Amino acid sequence: MTKFQYIKRLCILMLLLIAGGQVSAQDQYELNAGWVCMPVTQVKAQGTEISAASFSLANWKKAVVPGTVLTTMLVNKEVPDPYFGMNNELIPDIYKTGRDEYTYWFVKDFKELQPDADGQVWLKFRGINYSVEVFLNGKKVNDTPFKGMYLRKSFNVTKLLAKDGNNRLAVIVYPPDVVGNPNGGQGGDGTIAKGVALQYTAGWDWIRPIRDRNTGIWDKVQIVRTGKVSMDNPHVVTLVAGKRKPEGPQEPAIIKVSAELKNTSAKEVAGDLVYTIAGQKIVQKVLLKANSTSEVKFPDFVLKNPKLWWPAGYGKQDMYALQLSFLEKGNKLCDSQTVNVGVREIQTAWNSTTSSKEVAVNGQKIFIKGGNWIISDAMLRFSKERYDTEVRYHRDMNLNLIRIWGGALIERPEFYEACDKYGMLVFQDFWMSGDCNGRWVDPMKLEDQWTRRKYPDDHHLFLQSAADMIKMVRNHASLAIWCGGNEITPPDDILIPLRDSILPALDGTRWFIDYSNSDDMSRNTLGGNGDGPYTIQNVATFWETRTYPFNSEVGSVGVGDMESLERFLPKASLIAPQYIAPEKRGEKGPSEKVDSVWDYHNYLGVGYEQHILPYGKPKSIQDFAKKAQVVNYDQYRGLMEGFSSHMWDWYTGVIIWKTQNPWTSMRGQMYDYYLDPNACLFGLRSGSEMLHSMYNPVDGTVMLVNNGFESKQNVMLVAKAYDMAGKETMLTQVFCFMDPSSNKKILSLKKKMDELSAEKGSFLSLQLLDVNKKVLSDNLYWLADSKGMYSGLNELKSTPLKVSAKQLKDGKVEVILTNPANSPVSFFNRIALVDAETKKRILPVFYDDNYFSILPGAEKKVIVEYTADKKTMPAITLTDYAGGEQTISVNP
Repeated sequence: MTKFQYIKRLCILMLLLIAGGQVSAQDQYELNAGWVCMPVTQVKAQGTEISAASFSLANWKKAVVPGTVLTTMLVNKEVPDPYFGMNNELIPDIYKTGRDEYTYWFVKDFKELQPDADGQVWLKFRGINYSVEVFLNGKKVNDTPFKGMYLRKSFNVTKLLAKDGNNRLAVIVYPPDVVGNPNGGQGGDGTIAKGVALQYTAGWDWIRPIRDRNTGIWDKVQIVRTGKVSMDNPHVVTLVAGKRKPEGPQEPAIIKVSAELKNTSAKEVAGDLVYTIAGQKIVQKVLLKANSTSEVKFPDFVLKNPKLWWPAGYGKQDMYALQLSFLEKGNKLCDSQTVNVGVREIQTAWNSTTSSKEVAVNGQKIFIKGGNWIISDAMLRFSKERYDTEVRYHRDMNLNLIRIWGGALIERPEFYEACDKYGMLVFQDFWMSGDCNGRWVDPMKLEDQWTRRKYPDDHHLFLQSAADMIKMVRNHASLAIWCGGNEITPPDDILIPLRDSILPALDGTRWFIDYSNSDDMSRNTLGGNGDGPYTIQNVATFWETRTYPFNSEVGSVGVGDMESLERFLPKASLIAPQYIAPEKRGEKGPSEKVDSVWDYHNYLGVGYEQHILPYGKPKSIQDFAKKAQVVNYDQYRGLMEGFSSHMWDWYTGVIIWKTQNPWTSMRGQMYDYYLDPNACLFGLRSGSEMLHSMYNPVDGTVMLVNNGFESKQNVMLVAKAYDMAGKETMLTQVFCFMDPSSNKKILSLKKKMDELSAEKGSFLSLQLLDVNKKVLSDNLYWLADSKGMYSGLNELKSTPLKVSAKQLKDGKVEVILTNPANSPVSFFNRIALVDAETKKRILPVFYDDNYFSILPGAEKKVIVEYTADKKTMPAITLTDYAGGEQTISVNP
């Protein structure tokens, strides 16, 4: 880099700071293209040779970085798509091949001139798996071992850069030391947990083994330029005293800021550490010793009338761009970063009525409605866009929390950015699981419980990695809870320093739970594990049977519709499961007969069992997929309604197991791996509404739930019944009044609904209207006949709806649907945005409602949002439960 180029870059950074624009981080770029690779078995040369410019890379293969060995092999068409059918069985597993098979060299040529004057250049890795040796221009970079999937590393490579600016980086990546036997157990034989890395890669009951155990340079590689002083790990804490409300003027908040400064020079450096927030500039004078690293803390800053950050549904997610810089002698910029700050405070309190913790934000208690998250993609193919889509889906389900399961990772900053944006609180586990780490006797495990209880082998590496990951994500407003592990605490010599030293020193602002079903979170007076169950349930169970007061895992089914199934099942396997009555099963036999590919994709154990039969035995795979969606909707609406009916007396929260899949599994998902929502998402969306009317299937009571901070006055409840021909029966119309964060019983309709439903079943419509007759909540139930069958649904006739679709702007379509008067209820309509030519769905797409029903004479408006593609002409398809289909052109 010339002196002119260097000064130009510093000037640009200064201008951005003065203008208040966002600077994502230091002066940096990613090494994310142009990599090549080769298996170590085919390379005899050493790293010092390979990283020399004279070494020939002819015949080396294209590599994916960030990525894994398996993602590279997939891109190079050396293996089939492991997410389709039985293809995963065609890929050799590292347990059988040995580690050398998946040990690879990765090489990247890049241009970077030696800096002038005091400039420094850093090579940064955000994630490798599992250990690496790094070489640059014929020299070894890491003089100490670089091992551990969750450890970031930064190397000062200033003196290793080539004088002509043409550099070669060579990295040899070794798989985990112990790869585990994928024998069908949870985490295989459990030994995968001997390392500090992902546990699910040896297989679980919702995924098959990842054959390379995700060996690779799986996260970002960056070149970062600084002056003689560099800045790392800025830390921003916000304190919000008192009980706040989202609207109106606010009392001040306290802002605490610190950062680590590294002086790379042999001389003492004086300068200013400066940050700006909300147009105000705060300066701290600093004197740094030669060749030293120091943490510098600012005095507390009082932010007046702050714009607060709130969880989804409760208020806005306002953010501040806090710009932090070090200026040598007060005028020469050495380094700069921007931290996006949400001003909020997380609090917890023990609820003595429920015997569980309750979570508050800015002094307001929040009834937790959460979803369990594994990882965005099992092969670590992450992107900012995919994170944004998945987190938005969770927001659209009207959830307010995502729990990151302990067999995976500390989620990436891009995930947390999406959670900050959409108002999702995050419950973050560290890397432990009851299955692998020894909570239970397990014949599938290689070693006994006492031995597994000591996993991982390197406790120091675990603590070192935990400290580094805490620093990486601690500034995110969405991060609310730290958890020691999934269903088990870490060993004491990890737990105690993590809980009592590391977290208080590096964070100190969030609730720490020692494990995910700890009595400190949810007192277990019922016995058992303290979470679950994981199978489909009668919806009445959610209302009448008391479970754990803050259940961290409960849920079941999630099979997608026909188009979803066709994405990963071969045609020969598109066969509907068949229920097996208990008396016809063998001892411990399955409850359903399924195709072997369905079993491979984890259907058995969490299937639909007998719950589809009341809708009629499926006549085909298409019929099964359709009826599965009705069950999906009812199951998850009922789950959240049942828990909400006991808000604050039985429960302080519930977290569904689970809401997404990182692989093409058939269980526990509100949308499939390809980001196509199923009816689970929209049933959950209904049941989780902030203001909601609902029907207790046990005693027929109509209840209202108000999750908000404000009371609700003059809300009109309108309850109507409809028979299968569309005949309306008015049941009640009454003004209701609701306290904040509460539920209320209104009246029982059981006797009347039983009478109306006896012959063929019926529909029950519950609506809440404001004083202007605007619909605040719209909830439609389909009730069974006196025999418990939905006989009337099978006799429904499809009446074509009047439908129009209009492009409001690029990426936004308004669909208006009208059901003619004197028609039957138009039941369970599924709209899809498709390519007008191929009729294949455009993905991902966000619908503000779907799988909806329209009453006789009523109109429904649906907003559809997507990323517009000028090459694709969109259209809308519409299907209903009775079999009607329409395709609607989108008008400009």
